[in-house]
Amino acid sequence: MKTLLERWRVRRSELLLGILVLGCFGYGGHLGWGYFSHAVYGPPPFDGDRALEHVQAQVDLGPRPTGSLANRRTRVLIRQHLEALDWQVYAHPFALPNGDRGENLLAWKGSGPDLLLGAHFDTRLFADEDPDPDLRTRPVVGANDGASGVAVLMELARALETEKTGHRICLAFFDAEDNGNIPGWHWILGSAAFAADLDLLPACNDPTAVVIVDMVGDSRQELPLERTSTPELQAAIWQQAANLGLDDWFQPVQGYSILDDHHPFLNAGIPAVDIIDFDYPWWHTVGDTMDKVSADSLWRVGTVLETWLEAGAAWR
Repeated sequence: MKTLLERWRVRRSELLLGILVLGCFGYGGHLGWGYFSHAVYGPPPFDGDRALEHVQAQVDLGPRPTGSLANRRTRVLIRQHLEALDWQVYAHPFALPNGDRGENLLAWKGSGPDLLLGAHFDTRLFADEDPDPDLRTRPVVGANDGASGVAVLMELARALETEKTGHRICLAFFDAEDNGNIPGWHWILGSAAFAADLDLLPACNDPTAVVIVDMVGDSRQELPLERTSTPELQAAIWQQAANLGLDDWFQPVQGYSILDDHHPFLNAGIPAVDIIDFDYPWWHTVGDTMDKVSADSLWRVGTVLETWLEAGAAWR
């Protein structure tokens, strides 16, 4: 005959087993719902906080000028993120005027006409615009000028439902954009090499349009119309922003003419637009740091692009 203590032990074991089984069912149900909801509803929409984490991850590597260890680590960071999301990734090396080499990254997913989105991941060698002359030989950490555009593309890689776009979506991460007016360097070297080698790339050889995102994370964000961009393409994206009630930031007024990564594509006859906030007091200074970048600003740009792309990216 079992003692009260033995009965209590048996019942406790049965109770613990029941809790474990229910817990497994609950966890399995949670996972199952996650997989089901992702399959039915797609991934969650663009998340500005996630994008800001991608900015932080780049800034944590320190300044990332072309040829540096931090620059190479940035490429690894981007590549691992994209491959984990099942994007095809290709490294595109190119020669620099000083005899060294830079390296762009290209990623693609989906099918249909090619549509390319680009951002540069390198940072400037010297903070030569800093108001303090003693700081002008220091490198730039580039939280906004470099990391913000890359972060938008990295979060789009997760959030975007490429099958809805009707396009093969191509993401280009350009090296060696930011060292113009430094002896031995020029502006936009990576994108120029990329555009020159389009026919040699394994994919994305014939983009119907190119969208560049650069310096888009400023917490005091203003995005006027860059003057050299293709007007019809630009108008479609700014209209999408207006449809979302974001025209206080995507301002339908003329801004600057910017020499940026869209120019090599324009020169090749490919429609291109530059989304850029150039009224940024910390451009090429040591003050281009995380405290100047806003998750809300990243969200606005990412959401406009995500919505426009998933609606078919019409612009003609």
